[in-house]
This record gives sequence, structure tokens and C-alpha cells, in this order.
Amino acid sequence: MKTWCGAFAGFSLITLLANLQPVPGMEILKLATSTSTSFTGILDHLHSPFEKKFGVRIHTIAVGTGKALRLGENGDVDVVMVHSPNAEEAFVSRGSGVNRRNLMYNNFVIVGPISDPAGISGTDGVAAALRRIGERKAVWVSRGDDSGTHKKEITLWRAAGLKPEGKWYRSLGQGIGGTLKVADEIGAYALSDRGSFIFFAARGKVDLQILLEGGRALFNPYSIIAVNPKRNPHVRYDLAMKYIRFLTSARGQELIGSFRLKGNKLFYPFMPPVRPRN
Repeated sequence: MKTWCGAFAGFSLITLLANLQPVPGMEILKLATSTSTSFTGILDHLHSPFEKKFGVRIHTIAVGTGKALRLGENGDVDVVMVHSPNAEEAFVSRGSGVNRRNLMYNNFVIVGPISDPAGISGTDGVAAALRRIGERKAVWVSRGDDSGTHKKEITLWRAAGLKPEGKWYRSLGQGIGGTLKVADEIGAYALSDRGSFIFFAARGKVDLQILLEGGRALFNPYSIIAVNPKRNPHVRYDLAMKYIRFLTSARGQELIGSFRLKGNKLFYPFMPPVRPRN
């Protein structure tokens, strides 16, 4: 399997697409997905059994959710795996995607320096924490890249009744890796999905701490959507549906639930296995 991570790759998107050359005699499925599913390693965990079972190859383009959906809209990929419910609903309503399915979930977390200069640890919910950060003008770094995490952040600020602006609010236009690195270097707060934060923290890349977590506002669901063949007749719709059915089957959901990174569970299946009654 060939995977590119938009946060780190040095090639243009055109180059990436040009290099998706088919292997003789083997079907190719093109997947656009968020960077958080790529560098955490869960895709390798999920794709190897699928590729062996169906004798196919998956080519993955890992970018922000907004760009992943645009790739789907243009018919540059066959299927998308993303995490921004409002954007997904719009993608389907425009006729760009079909058969949207719940896949897995984790949650978003607010991270920051252990000193917690705004004192958000222990606050009553994310809105209260963001208002405290805004009132004290504690430095916040935003991905600012139209990713699922960035879209969620915008929603959270709006729900808190704030429009963040000024020197304390820094929009980077970077992936989560670069955003967490900057936050760590300057002692700032940031929003991250749990999987990405665990990935970087477990490798000693950052010394940030999770200062706020839990609650419905920070719920982070991932969906999988086939690109609409009526809009883009050239896409491999049948293969995309095999992939979707596999990942949402008992086997696929079991694989999601069993994935660990240094003992940490990063994602949870939407459909946990039904255990037989005694």
C-alpha cells in the first residue's frame, strides 16, 4: 500500500495523482482521507486484510478533510474517509457522494503547556475554556487549513460566542504535526484529535498536556463515503462499496477496535461486536 501524508509530503497534488499508476493485473482503489488516519498507522492495520482478501491495492492521499472532499467532488478518488459531519452532509447533498456510513470515532482534546496559563483545566466545558482563553488572550494556534479539526475549531469558537482574532490567535495553515510543534515551542493552546496527539506525544515530539477532554461538544466521528458514479462515471464504485462494506462489517469494526499505539487505543468502532449471551 502506498500512502502520502499531506502534512509532510514535498510533492504537489498533481504529482501525487500522476504517480497513482496501476499494478498490472491488480485493481486500484483511490482513497482520500484525513492525515490523522494515515500517520497513526490505522490504515495499514485495516488495509492489509482488505487487500489480501480482494486482491486489490489501495492508494491513499492523506490531506485535510476539506481537500479530501474536493478530491472526491472532482472524481480524483473513489472513496473518502473524513471527519466533519456538516461538510460530509453537504458533500452528499450536492450529489458528490453516496452511501455515507459511520465508521469509527474518538474525541477532540484541547492541549497546552503544563503551566496552563489561562487556567482551563477543570473548567465546566469547552465553551467556558475557550472564553477563558479569549478573555486572557492566552496564545492559541489554529491549523487554519480547512481540515476536519479546523472546521471543528471554528464551530467551537462560534458556540462559545467568540470570534478569535488578534495577536494571541495564530492561524498557521499547517497540518496537525506542525501545529502541535508550534504550540509546544511557544507554550500555546491548540485543538487536536486524540489520535494525532497520542501519536506525537508517544514519540516524544511534544511536551504538551491534555487540559480539556470529554463531552458531546468534542465528539469526533469519522465517516466513509463512496464518490457518486453518476457524477463521475469513471470511479471504481463497485470496489469502493466492497471497501465500505468491509470496514463497516463485524471484521472491519473488530480491526478498528483492536488497533493500539504503544498500548493506547486511538479509535473506537461505531458498531462494537455483539457478544453472545451466556
